[in-house]
Amino acid sequence: MTTTRGLRDREEPITMLTAYDAQTAAVVDEAGIDVVLVGDSMGNTALGYDSTLPVTMADVRSRTAAVARTVEDALVVADMPFLSFGLEEAESVRNAGELLKEADADAVKIESGPHTVETTRRMTEVGIPVMAHLGLTPQHVNRLGGYTRQGTDEEAATEILDLARAHEEAGAFALVLEHVPSNLAAAVTDALETPTIGIGAGGDCDGQVLVVDDVIGLGEWSPPFSRQFGDVRGEMERAIGEYRDAVESGEFPAEEHAHVEEDLEGVYRTDDE
Repeated sequence: MTTTRGLRDREEPITMLTAYDAQTAAVVDEAGIDVVLVGDSMGNTALGYDSTLPVTMADVRSRTAAVARTVEDALVVADMPFLSFGLEEAESVRNAGELLKEADADAVKIESGPHTVETTRRMTEVGIPVMAHLGLTPQHVNRLGGYTRQGTDEEAATEILDLARAHEEAGAFALVLEHVPSNLAAAVTDALETPTIGIGAGGDCDGQVLVVDDVIGLGEWSPPFSRQFGDVRGEMERAIGEYRDAVESGEFPAEEHAHVEEDLEGVYRTDDE
């Protein structure tokens, strides 16, 4: 079973994927993935929103609980949604604790910045493991002006490195680096004992994470730093099309898909019979 402490000690690259429902989580867990992230990317992939901003605590709590009920070995990390942290420390800690107590998450992930260092410290102090997240932080899309690569100049890169060190010192057990130059990700990884998990950050991080929809080929679009390892969307389209055709033609259901109960003959016999 994967633990937060175990991630620090392992020599093999860490594997992390998102999942938002029990069936997907079970497949991810059975495949031997180390960490299942119940990401706020559910907003784009599962809930039909244009961004992650509308995702609520109730959304994350419900889907984290579904994932946790089926996962046996992977570490389950719940993403804290927009405005559920970073305003008041007590409320942030309470919301994070709720995901552990009520949804059975093993840890939480927070999109990090200068305002989350002390929040990370306090959560860690009360027993809530925190995965930090720097670089492209999608909850800040309106401030960033889009989903653009971060840390591309010396000042921005230095800020990310300094924040990484600050969150490690505050107790974060891992750090996601998203959509940053690979040489910056390598420098951050070298500077920390805390494991780094990259997404669009090159191959020098201690692990990798992707959105499961991108990995299996379910979505209509995927970011340029991801890779499709399957074509689940194409297979779904084929199967659903065959089902439609079979129903419309009368081929389904066939005799083998139904059952006749002889003892019920009297139920539908008319008075004339």
